Amino acid sequence: MIRGGEELMALAAAPPELRPGVRRFYFLRHGETAGNATFIVQSPVIPLNEAGRGQAERAAKKLAAAGDITRIEASSYPRAYETAQAVARRLAVPMNATPRLGERLFGELVGQTALKLDWRARPAGGETLEAFVARTKSTAADALDGSGVPCIVAHGGNLRVIAAAFGIEFLDEYAPNALPLRFDRTDAGWTVTVL
Repeated sequence: MIRGGEELMALAAAPPELRPGVRRFYFLRHGETAGNATFIVQSPVIPLNEAGRGQAERAAKKLAAAGDITRIEASSYPRAYETAQAVARRLAVPMNATPRLGERLFGELVGQTALKLDWRARPAGGETLEAFVARTKSTAADALDGSGVPCIVAHGGNLRVIAAAFGIEFLDEYAPNALPLRFDRTDAGWTVTVL
């Protein structure tokens, strides 16, 4: 569990609820970056590294095999945008990119070790946890409202918020870069499946 993760989960699970129009969607965290590889808090402009580009291509193949994705909703941060482009090319589906799906802005904490990152921190020049959770939930609601089967390509923080908003316990196995996840609504609630 990340430091401050309990607060993140509680905020994400609090009202307003996410009430998506879709019954299924996919989530793909972006491929690896130099910051991920060295556990550094990243700025929005960090691109994929070579390993991340390969991961994005492999994830695109897995998502193509699913066969039901109709559109991509992506963060406009370079690392997520590059990952989403690989998926959109492979699936030949439309892609919409927005900065609203970006990772939390960490301000003065950028460049520091992510191993000691406390999500409850209120960094100068950054975004509060409350603002990040509200932004992610609002943007996810927009991305999941409509027809078809969307794939959200974004960041680890967004994934944690979305999972908590649907009452899903976040497991470490959901966290790796470029790991495709399928979310399904059932009579008992939402489930997540690793592809």
